[in-house]
Amino acid sequence: MKTLRLLPVFLLGILLTVIAQSCISDSFTTSPSDVLSFSTDTLRFDTVFTDLGTPTARLKVYNRASKSISISSIRFRKSPSDFSLNVDGVSGTSFANVEIRPNDSIFVFVECFIDPTDTSRPFLVEDELEFVTNGVEQTVVVEAYGQNVTRLRAETLTADATFTAERPYVVYDSLVVAPGAVLRLEPDTRLLFHDKARLVVRGRIEAVGRAGHPVQMRGDRLDNVLPGIGYDILAGQWQGVTIAPESFDNRLEYVDMRSTSHGLRVDSGGGLDRRKLLLVNSWLHNSQSTVLSAEYARVDAYGVCFSEAAEAVVRLTGGIHDFSQCTIANNYLFAIPSQPLLTLLHCLPDKPQEGAEALPLMQASFDNSIIYGMASDINTPDLAGSEVYLRNVLLKANVDNDEHFIDCIGGEDPLFYTVRSDYYFNYRLRPESPAIGTGNPAYVNSLTLTDMDGLNRLADGNPALGAYVYAPPTEPEN
Repeated sequence: MKTLRLLPVFLLGILLTVIAQSCISDSFTTSPSDVLSFSTDTLRFDTVFTDLGTPTARLKVYNRASKSISISSIRFRKSPSDFSLNVDGVSGTSFANVEIRPNDSIFVFVECFIDPTDTSRPFLVEDELEFVTNGVEQTVVVEAYGQNVTRLRAETLTADATFTAERPYVVYDSLVVAPGAVLRLEPDTRLLFHDKARLVVRGRIEAVGRAGHPVQMRGDRLDNVLPGIGYDILAGQWQGVTIAPESFDNRLEYVDMRSTSHGLRVDSGGGLDRRKLLLVNSWLHNSQSTVLSAEYARVDAYGVCFSEAAEAVVRLTGGIHDFSQCTIANNYLFAIPSQPLLTLLHCLPDKPQEGAEALPLMQASFDNSIIYGMASDINTPDLAGSEVYLRNVLLKANVDNDEHFIDCIGGEDPLFYTVRSDYYFNYRLRPESPAIGTGNPAYVNSLTLTDMDGLNRLADGNPALGAYVYAPPTEPEN
């Protein structure tokens, strides 16, 4: 009698299982009109160095239908492909029967690896990522530009060398210019430094670009840290450049150097009768410490923009310096700057640098320039007794002109185009800027006559202050 009572229960269980299986089967759409949606129709990589893998790009795949979708196939159409796949955490070359629940999504991750070629110019590689659902084919274009590069690993140049714009140079570990050697960098040359890499100049460097064709020194990450925001905003991607004590007569002209740990560091050469470094029409920016620091050296800067640093933007200790038509600004993103923008040490007779009492005090002039940004302008607002002079300089703080602050403008905003919250750094002047036309033409010399955009400072009479000639905005076309 117990067996007979259990039989209906057993049959009921079978019936419920069949019904459940039927419901599960019916929960998948088979309609060709139920297709996938994608976060983008074209997945683009930034420039990809050959023989080196890329960061991962992400594609989101949506099921907007009211039932589950089974993707019968996910694959690249080319075989072999320069791209590789990972679907919801699983790597492979192709995938079948991938399910997405109704109103849900999955992630598809794509990487790129391009073999080296003989060409020097960037070249396009592309493929189509194909999805097949209920007999319907959908594709997402995947593309990247491959770039062959010259790799330098712990390289020491013992003879003169010239780097050109033909291919980028990727520096791993270090690039050292040995004593007696000269490294020449032509316009549009790109030196890209891997994490913790550095350039050490014991011989001499001549990096000379031209307007619109600067020499670039930056990290080797060319992708974006945020959508539409490049890795340029991140300091500390490489160490920076060191001019060693035995190195003299270096020249950086039309150079864009950025995203370093210690910026450009000029070590003491033990003599001031010979110039250590000449900077012309360049932009040095975004450092985890200082952008430029120099100790007991002769460093001159003409038409240079120094910006974004966690410590001082420019820190000079002793030495002889002539800075003209320069912008020293700070809108650093990742910390509150710990030092004034312009920090001058060993310049006052009653405050010599500790341990350097016997060394000559600083001799310096700053003309037709702007010092403005986060933190205070200058660490020595009273320069009485020094040989340091600021002439026709706009500062953030109020200033009383005297024999060391001559025809300066205090308490005014230069009205840069920079918008820190939008990660936009542009130190050209807006039309309402008080720095326009307030420079002294007597301080314009052959090295400052044109700015880094190639514009003439004296074309409209008195020059603007700072590194950039004021250019009226172009009227939008109707």
